[in-house]
Amino acid sequence: MSLISNILSNSHTFAVVGVSQDRQKYGHEVFEALLAKGYQVYPINPKYEEIDGHRCYPSLADLPEQPDVVVTVVPPAVTEQVVESCTRLGVGTVWMPPGSWSQRAVEICETQGIEEVHDVCLVFALRSL
Repeated sequence: MSLISNILSNSHTFAVVGVSQDRQKYGHEVFEALLAKGYQVYPINPKYEEIDGHRCYPSLADLPEQPDVVVTVVPPAVTEQVVESCTRLGVGTVWMPPGSWSQRAVEICETQGIEEVHDVCLVFALRSL
């Protein structure tokens, strides 16, 4: 089983960092695609109180439970900060779609033992399940 199919088959909770209320944005598309597949999804964005009726959290540290996977839909420099937070919080898997990852973020994951997927569209991966 590939890493991607293993993550999507064995993970139950996802946090989407940078999700937007704007339905045209990629972060919203990721959020909706995960919900449609039946995952528990936590939206993370300090700008919003809720996204489509789901409570939106200001940061990973504010979540009621630790997610299995953190998805970054933010610029690469912010992704690096998110990965550092994942290290502190003990998150095991980070998914960095195209446009959100950096080599430094990948290296942080590798040195900290965090499973990572980068430069792969999560929405596309979900469609191919």
